[in-house]
Amino acid sequence: MATAIAARELTKWFGEGEARTVAVKDVSFEARLGEMLYIVGPSGSGKTTLLSIISGILRPDQGRVLIDDTDLWALDSNALAEFRLNNIGFVFQDYHLFPRLTTAENVAIPLLLKRWDWERAIAEAHRYLEVVGLRNRAELPPVKLSGGEQQRVAIARAIVSQPDILVLDEPTASLDGDTGKRIVTFVREQVLNERRTILIVTHDARIFDCADRIMHMEDGRIVGFEKGAP
Repeated sequence: MATAIAARELTKWFGEGEARTVAVKDVSFEARLGEMLYIVGPSGSGKTTLLSIISGILRPDQGRVLIDDTDLWALDSNALAEFRLNNIGFVFQDYHLFPRLTTAENVAIPLLLKRWDWERAIAEAHRYLEVVGLRNRAELPPVKLSGGEQQRVAIARAIVSQPDILVLDEPTASLDGDTGKRIVTFVREQVLNERRTILIVTHDARIFDCADRIMHMEDGRIVGFEKGAP
């Protein structure tokens, strides 16, 4: 499979002097097109920091991230924001849905940011809600949805602009075991394709069998890889 993401010697620290803590230490790896790659490790291992660097959210202190031959952190702030909007979909652990908007309006946000007209954006949002099995929830506010439904809305919002990379941060943390497994299985079967790469940060061993590869981190470093079940 072709390389989708290439991380090269990434390092990130927080604080200065004696208070400085290195969260990610000289990390290099590649993620492939058509792959679901998990990043796992104990709390404080650097996995969420690494995910934020790869997603264009947190600037590394050293190293590079290459996505489809684009040097992510060589971009200026405007170009970086535009690249993220068009190429990276992010599903946050707590969903980050807007409570005053309907489900469809939440999903439409990336398209409105890309300057789609309102009616077209809402129509496309309805189409993606159908993809995640929530077309009949389109006019409801998030508070009326279950945790699993809110997660699927967040996924629909992340993929509505058809990004090449989908990033999920602890997607099962707020869900019971069965619901969490159904969500990740849905992502694998309905969202993953040969042109998309999915990165998942998790500590939930119950969903490890959905991964193609599992990358283990400890103390800010990669300590090994294992092959997933698919």
